[in-house]
Formats: sequence, structure tokens, C-alpha cells
Amino acid sequence: MQNTDMNNTPESPAEFRPRIDLQHLHHSVNLVKDEIGKVIVGQESMIEHLIAALLANGHVLIEGVPGVAKTITAKLLSKTIDVDFSRIQFTPDLMPSDILGSSVFNAKTTEFEFRKGPIFSSFILIDEINRSPAKTQSALFEVMEERQITMDGIRYEMEQPFLVIATQNPIEHEGTYRLPEAQLDRFLFKVNVGYPDLQQEIAIITNEHSNRLADKTDAVEQVVSAAELKSFQELVRNIVVEAHLLEYIANIIVNTRENPFLYLGASPRAGLALLAASKSFAAIRGRDFVTPEDIKEASFGVLRHRVMVSPEREMEGLTADEIVRQILESIEIPR
Repeated sequence: MQNTDMNNTPESPAEFRPRIDLQHLHHSVNLVKDEIGKVIVGQESMIEHLIAALLANGHVLIEGVPGVAKTITAKLLSKTIDVDFSRIQFTPDLMPSDILGSSVFNAKTTEFEFRKGPIFSSFILIDEINRSPAKTQSALFEVMEERQITMDGIRYEMEQPFLVIATQNPIEHEGTYRLPEAQLDRFLFKVNVGYPDLQQEIAIITNEHSNRLADKTDAVEQVVSAAELKSFQELVRNIVVEAHLLEYIANIIVNTRENPFLYLGASPRAGLALLAASKSFAAIRGRDFVTPEDIKEASFGVLRHRVMVSPEREMEGLTADEIVRQILESIEIPR
């Protein structure tokens, strides 16, 4: 006799349900990529790092030779989001007050009034950040780290979201000022931008030939609001990271301090940056949990500007990226 008892029927495996709903975030990220892709060919890594920085509420330093779309990519990204945008061209004669603002005497009220500088925007693009001397660069220390400035004893908080994207040319050194380590440490990522390959070069020239817009940025539309971006940042902060992956991040950071090829290892701030960046990469992939691959992918952008290769190894041509790769290969991947 056939048993018809439903209780004996094998249960179907439970469906995996994410703890955090990332569908809207994932869809919006793809929309942003599509909008930028209307103008930019290739440079997927730079675009993804910029989006990851936005989600992690961090800043980005982009380094590359002139003409590899550093500035226009940042401008296009700003157009996809409904936030205020300011572009500041750093020059040797630029003063801190040109960035932050200054107090101006009002003859009508017989009082000094603070006139805000271009830093008072949500999305800041700094072109050729190494063109200005140390006193101008130092004007960014407080605002990048604490999202505020202090002028004449009064604190002015920046509106959120607040993102600084800075560019610099690695080749031309005449008339430039090297960024101090304290300044570099304020950037979540340093992104190195290389040349496109042959097929990408053909696509770039073809797109330019067929483009009839006077301003390329006119092709890009806003797809994310400021409120949505804030909510996405909150979601990313809640991405799940298992304890063994937190230990993995710590191992990577400590290994940079013990590596004989490095003159300077990463600080604890680098570990926090790696954690935040890993969460962003997980969210971009549509996952509500971090994997070792997310951590490894984020490690290069987070660490390359926070460690210093020893002079002997640097003379041999060894780079920070190669040492970071060696460190990642030497540490057992948690499973």
C-alpha cells in the first residue's frame, strides 16, 4: 500500500534569502555604469573603484598620464548623481582660502561674513592635486577626514554625501609637489590608470567620429538621487563580514609591516579602509556578505599608496602592487 502521508515527503531545500535587500543598489550601480559607458570605453576598473568609493563614503586618487579619461570619468560620474559638483584646478599659486573660503568684511552690517569656497559641494574634483604646495594640500586634511572645516573658530560641516576625487600625472614632475603620507592616507583608493588596448583604442576613435555632441557629458543622465546614495551607503555599512575574514584583513595589514621589502607598512586606518572597500565590492556584486575575493580585489587600491617600497627594492624595479600580490599569495585564504 502506498504511503500518502505528506509528512514523509522529502522537504525541498530552503531558498537562500539575502539578509539585506541589495536589488535596488545593484540595479542603480548598473545604471551608473551604463551612463558612463555612453562616453567612456574600457577603464572598467577605474569606474568600479569610483563607484565603490562612493558606496564606502571614501575618497579616490587617480594617477595616470594625460588623456586617459581621468577627469572626464569623474565628471561623468558626478552627472549620474543628483548632487552639487565643484571642480578645482590646483596650481602653484593656489591658496587655502581659494579652496575653503574666506571672511569678507560687509560694510552694510560692519561685520565679517564667511564666504564659502568651492570645497562646499558634495562631489569635488581636484585636477592635478600635486601642482599646489604643501600649505594648500594641507587645507584638505580636516575636510577629507572629518567632513568639516574650522574657520575663525567656527566649525562648518559638509553636506553628505561628500566625495573628493583627485588626479595626478605620474610622469611630469617639474613644478609638482609630492603629496605627504598623511595626505595620501586620506584617500580610500589610489587607482592607476593605464593605456587602452588596440580594440578599445579603435572604439574610442570610432565613438569620437560618430559623436555629434559638443559636450560629451550631455549624453549622460542622472540616475541616482542624493537620498538614494545615502541609503546605499547605509546598506553597505551593514554588509556581513565573518570573523575569520576580519582576521584575514588584519593578517594582510600586519604582513605589510613585517615585509622586508617595505620601508613603511600600512596603518590601522588601512585596515578600516580595506574593510569598507571590501563591503562595497560585495555590494556591487549583489551580495550582502564579503568573500576573500572581495578583500583581495580591494587590497591593491587600498594599500598601494599606504606602503613604501624600500629604496633598494625600488631601484630593482619592484613596485608596491607586486609586494601586495606576494603578501596575498603568502597568506592562507580562509574558507
